Amino acid sequence: MSGIGRCAGAGSIDATSFRMEPMSKQDNIFLVGLMGAGKTTVGRLLAKHYACVFRDSDHEIEARTGVKIPVIFEIEGEAGFRKREEAVIADLTALSGIVLATGGGAVLSAANRERLRQHGVVVYLRGTPEHLYERTRHDRNRPLLQTDNPLEKLRELYRVRDPLYREVADIVVDTGRQSVAGMTRLLCGKLDAMRLPVPTDEALKAVATKP
Repeated sequence: MSGIGRCAGAGSIDATSFRMEPMSKQDNIFLVGLMGAGKTTVGRLLAKHYACVFRDSDHEIEARTGVKIPVIFEIEGEAGFRKREEAVIADLTALSGIVLATGGGAVLSAANRERLRQHGVVVYLRGTPEHLYERTRHDRNRPLLQTDNPLEKLRELYRVRDPLYREVADIVVDTGRQSVAGMTRLLCGKLDAMRLPVPTDEALKAVATKP
């Protein structure tokens, strides 16, 4: 992935004295977080920055079924939707060179969590229920929020899912009220830093003994 594997700051150390971390995990970026956290928007910007393919698991489910997510919930219930979601996550995480925005409940599946951990750098976009409510309160395409008290529902979802997001995350970013552009720049810096070369013990000793 262009950018993630860039070397910087090697100084006078011989490049052969560096070992690079395995590339397989860093080939993909997977975004997790509650609905309204900005996974799709940030994901598109990251994909553009790194010249990758962007995929959205919810959009993929809708493309395969030909209907919107609320219709799937209405006909098959949440359990039926989660089954479809798990199949889509299995297919998408098997790809290479993608930025994937996952559905908010994808981490409820242990199989999904394992695939996300194994096959990509997982970024948790963490937003408070109050901020997420402001972003989603007029969105009718969120079946879990079609209740009398959507804010309390978001608080309930946060209590259950926040530990699962943290479990799989390599990077946690608080969305707060910062701009999407600012959050994306921050993420790019963190992602690039993960791909810096790690100096061997021999290289560090060589630098320490130089006059």
